[in-house]
Amino acid sequence: MYAMQFTAESSSNGMVERDFTVGGVPGVLWSPSSGAGRAPLVLMGHGGGNHKKSPAMSGRALRLVADGGFHVAVIDAPGHGDRPRTAHDEREIAELYRARAAGEPEGPIVVRYNAHLAERAVPEWRATLDALQTLPEIGEEGPVGYFGLNMGTAIGVPFTAADPRITAAVFGLHWPDALADPARRITVPIEFAMQWEDEHIPRASALALFDAFGSEHKTLHVNSGRHKELPRFEADSAVRFFVRHLGSTATPAA
Repeated sequence: MYAMQFTAESSSNGMVERDFTVGGVPGVLWSPSSGAGRAPLVLMGHGGGNHKKSPAMSGRALRLVADGGFHVAVIDAPGHGDRPRTAHDEREIAELYRARAAGEPEGPIVVRYNAHLAERAVPEWRATLDALQTLPEIGEEGPVGYFGLNMGTAIGVPFTAADPRITAAVFGLHWPDALADPARRITVPIEFAMQWEDEHIPRASALALFDAFGSEHKTLHVNSGRHKELPRFEADSAVRFFVRHLGSTATPAA
């Protein structure tokens, strides 16, 4: 097991932010600044081209901490954030930009590259969860959730399928190609989001991934709009979902 090393700490908006590394992988842990003690943990996966402290991650973390009382952790995916890119990363990114400039479909490249990143990231996430559960404010027995869209889903689906410690998950905005098989092995409660006019992911593809989940309790959220127009209120829905399935130590904000 890799030890967790904290490298920086700050506090604002009733939330403590602690940077850490686990086995050389950088991450951040957000926690309530007071009053929570031991609380459920939500792991979040960031989207492609982003990083652990991107506005989407810090914004969702604030809602999860303030309205759910959760601890929230994110790590940089391979080749993202503070992590160097490999030659393979550079080739795939260049191919994606080439296809985008030529007006060609991006999906096949994204699916292929994200599957490669998931192979590297899932063991890192499992090691990070091992380390997080050694902290007294989290512990080994507390419930764990996972929240990831786009590339966060590409990594989160195989991670959730492989690790029985995850007891509820929010996914969305991805193709089923590499994810249908691990999705069938997931039986924990699921919330899944898709965009009805998504220019990259056809409706049938998004619905096929939702249908593949083996969960008895799964909810589909469909919103009008294009790929990057997922409404911000879906983050509030995710908080309520995790409160229902993980419990809460916070009094919801007005």
